[in-house]
Amino acid sequence: MTSATGHPSGTPHPGYGRAAAPAAGGEPHGLVMFAGVMLALLALFNGLDGIAAIVNSRIFVGNAQFVLGDLRSFGWLMLALGILQGAAAGGVLSTGSEAARWFGVVVLGLNAFAQMFFLPAYPVWSVLIIALDVLAIYGLSVYGGRAPGTAEEQPPAA
Repeated sequence: MTSATGHPSGTPHPGYGRAAAPAAGGEPHGLVMFAGVMLALLALFNGLDGIAAIVNSRIFVGNAQFVLGDLRSFGWLMLALGILQGAAAGGVLSTGSEAARWFGVVVLGLNAFAQMFFLPAYPVWSVLIIALDVLAIYGLSVYGGRAPGTAEEQPPAA
């Protein structure tokens, strides 16, 4: 009888639950791929948010009081962050390199911080975007490379 994981002993496949490294060809897998897709999705959301704020769309809370600037200035900020997130997503999804991942972490951190200023205009959406930012940051930062001496690095037995 097999378990829910499909293995007769009930233990999951070796490596189950770990973030996978970019493969030898350079394409990302696992949590890195998930975080790259989240980055691209957040870039789209922030771009649309920014455009809507720039044109003073009616989807935002009326008479919102901002700490700094106005709705249009935050619209330009969201649009700029969306463009940076799109560039980071392209780097993560195409190369999966460490530099691309850390650039993504920085951009996502800046976006989470900027969303706190956007809270008066669109509170529920801003909290949702902050949660997605944190999830994507986790996906990008959890993988730190293969541990030395793992099975993948050892030469095949003769």
